[in-house]
Amino acid sequence: MSPLRLFRRSFSHGVHPEGLKEQTADRPIQRVPFVESYVMPLGQHIGVPAKPLVRVGQRLVRGEPIAEAGAFVSTWLHSPVTGRVRDIGPHRYIDGSFKPAIEIEADPYATQQLEQRLPPAWDSLDAAQFIQEIQRAGIVGMGGAAFPAHVKYSIPEGQQIHDLLVNGAECEPFLTNDHRLMMERPDALLRGIEILMVQLGAERAAIGVEANKPDAIEVLRSRIDDGSPVEVVALPVKYPQGAEKMLIKAIYDREVPAGQLPRDLGIAVNNVGTLVAIADRFDRGMPLIERVVTVSGPGVTYPANLIVPLGTPVREVLRFCGGLREETREVVMGGPMMGAPIASLDVPVLKGSSGILAFTEQETRRPKEYPCIRCGRCLEACPYFLNPSRLARLGKARLFQEMKEFQVMDCVECGACTFACPSSIPIVQLIRTAKDNLRHLR
Repeated sequence: MSPLRLFRRSFSHGVHPEGLKEQTADRPIQRVPFVESYVMPLGQHIGVPAKPLVRVGQRLVRGEPIAEAGAFVSTWLHSPVTGRVRDIGPHRYIDGSFKPAIEIEADPYATQQLEQRLPPAWDSLDAAQFIQEIQRAGIVGMGGAAFPAHVKYSIPEGQQIHDLLVNGAECEPFLTNDHRLMMERPDALLRGIEILMVQLGAERAAIGVEANKPDAIEVLRSRIDDGSPVEVVALPVKYPQGAEKMLIKAIYDREVPAGQLPRDLGIAVNNVGTLVAIADRFDRGMPLIERVVTVSGPGVTYPANLIVPLGTPVREVLRFCGGLREETREVVMGGPMMGAPIASLDVPVLKGSSGILAFTEQETRRPKEYPCIRCGRCLEACPYFLNPSRLARLGKARLFQEMKEFQVMDCVECGACTFACPSSIPIVQLIRTAKDNLRHLR
């Protein structure tokens, strides 16, 4: 038996929110019809915003580059549809601010078929060429962070990747887009794993999947031959199992020290959607112009898993799902634990948009906040062994510099502390605000 099968332990701490995946777990992926207009923000990834390559009025074909990377930690953008550039300028972003974007008017008479432009054979590319191809394809981490994938694959001299770890945990409540990808496109996932293992020189690969997805585990294992260096590892259901450091601890029983990255341990971590995007790039010639999004929550009329072209207004996605129920009070982009409420239904679907969740007043009503009773539940919940209650108190007092002494920047804002707090203190929101202030003080 492989050593990986012996590890059935999980990471320390964490919480157990209700999964709430029943609405969409069995819903096959559908494609959203093309709409009239698309908005592509230039900064929908971590790093420097992209720089426009097009002009107003220019004719575009689906998949054509429309913006180039603004720096190494940046990536390209491509047109999600055949049409023309309607505008280049400020457009509303998910947080309510206005940020530079390219607006594209779809051609109502176009077939919207992707022209086949296959990149060079992936096995003929050296490391530098492969990294360039990933950057030019606009591929980012699809789990929500939207970190440019090519940066993660740029391994410093003297380091070597031994293990490719595939994140199929999908521990956020409601979300099932990765689940459906593993069910419906397992061969593409395994193809992406093969490509990346060769390019990174990895000897083994493990796909970590929470045990509440037994059908996905069975499908993937049925596609893997005996003796393959790729293995599927069933994981206990716990949040935040999908955080890369937690996943590494659960599967390899190794800890990534503070200030270090998984690659320092010889491990590369990638989301399921990212690897499918890599397969699509090298087998179909398709850059990242669409993604699978889970639309769910009590406020959605018809929950679904959808293939959505990037830049599609959230309003149009919800209209395809029958619209919002009358009692809906809030729409969140992403999962309920780490996602963010959107300022307008006209904001676009982005590369990192894993979910669109609609909640009613019952879910969004803020409970009465009570004083901290020093119960320690937030300490028991924090998977990074921080002291969230202390950080929250310092944040309330605006003692932002003092928070650095207690490793506030190690917090990944998973929200486990807020979930566990019996006094209903918005701990993670206070920490998030403090971190934002610290970044602006630099």
